[in-house]
Amino acid sequence: MFCFWGIYIIRRVKISPGILKEWGFRLDTFREVFLKVLPFGLFALVACIIVGYYQESINLHWHLIPILILYPLFGTLQQFLLMALVAGNLQNLNRLRNSTIIILTSVLFGLLHYPYWWLVLGTFILSLFYAHIYLKKRNLFVLGIFHGWLGGIFYFTVVNKDPFLEVFGPLLQ
Repeated sequence: MFCFWGIYIIRRVKISPGILKEWGFRLDTFREVFLKVLPFGLFALVACIIVGYYQESINLHWHLIPILILYPLFGTLQQFLLMALVAGNLQNLNRLRNSTIIILTSVLFGLLHYPYWWLVLGTFILSLFYAHIYLKKRNLFVLGIFHGWLGGIFYFTVVNKDPFLEVFGPLLQ
C-alpha cells in the first residue's frame, strides 16, 4: 500500500509541478489558516484539560516537550494522507458536496484510530473542523502543527498515555 502511494505521489509531482501547493504544502495562507484554527485549538486544549481533570487521567511529564516538537511532523503526514489524498481528490472529482466529503473523511479518520474510543471520537471531531478548513484554504502545515500539538496533549491528558515512551521507550532501555 505504501509503495502504491509513494509511486502515486512521485508521479503526480513530476506530471503536475504545482501539485504540492495544491495539496496544501504552502506558506502563503499559513497566517490566515493559523488564525482560523487557533480558537478551535485553544478550545480543544481546554476541553482536554477538563476531561483529563474529571477522569483523573492527566499525566504531564517532560516527555510532552519532544512530543510537541516531533508529533507535528507525523501530524502533517497524516493530514496529507487524509486531507490531500482523500478529501482533496474527492473534491476534485466534483461529484460530492463538500459536506459529504467532510463527513466521509472524518468517519475514516476516526475509524483509523479504532479501538481507542477516545481517539476515535477526538479525531472524528478534529477532522470535521480540519476538513472544512482544508477544503477552503488547503494548508497542511497549520493542520499538521495543530494535529501534533493537540494529539500530544490529548494523549497526556485524556488518554493517560505517554506516546514518547511508546515510540522511544525500547530505544532507551
